[in-house]
Amino acid sequence: MIEYKIDIGYHTGPGIIELIPIFGMLTGVIIPLSVFVWLYFDAKNKRATVLEISKNIDDKEKLNELLTIFDERKKEPIDYRRNGLITTFVGIGLYFLGVFAIGNILKGVGALVGLIGLGTFMAGYLYPNTGKELTDAVDEYEKR
Repeated sequence: MIEYKIDIGYHTGPGIIELIPIFGMLTGVIIPLSVFVWLYFDAKNKRATVLEISKNIDDKEKLNELLTIFDERKKEPIDYRRNGLITTFVGIGLYFLGVFAIGNILKGVGALVGLIGLGTFMAGYLYPNTGKELTDAVDEYEKR
C-alpha cells in the first residue's frame, strides 16, 4: 500500500491555533480600556480649560456662568413616552426580523423588547415628569 502526502504550501505551527481564544479574550478587555482612555483624553482638555478660566476670572458669578457652558448634563427630565415608543418599534422590528429571517429566538427577543417599550410608554403617561405636566396634574387634582 502506497501513501501519498500532499503539501498545501503553508504550515501552521502548533501554537497558532491555541492563540485564537486568547485573542478573543483580550478583545473583551482591550475595547473597554480603549473607551476609558478615549473618554479621559476627551475630558482632559475640558478640565484644562476650566482650570485656566478659573485662574483668570475673579468674579464668581461670571465663573459660574462660564462653567455652565461645559456642563453636559441634560436640563430636562427623561421623556419616557418618546423612549417607550422608540423601544416598542425596535421590538416590533426585531420580531419581524425573526419572523422573516432568523427564527423563533429573535421573535421572542423582539416581543420582550416591544413589551418593555410598551411599559416604558405607559410609565410616561402614569408618571408625568416635566414641571408643566406636574403643575397641570396638581391643578387638575385641585379642581376636583
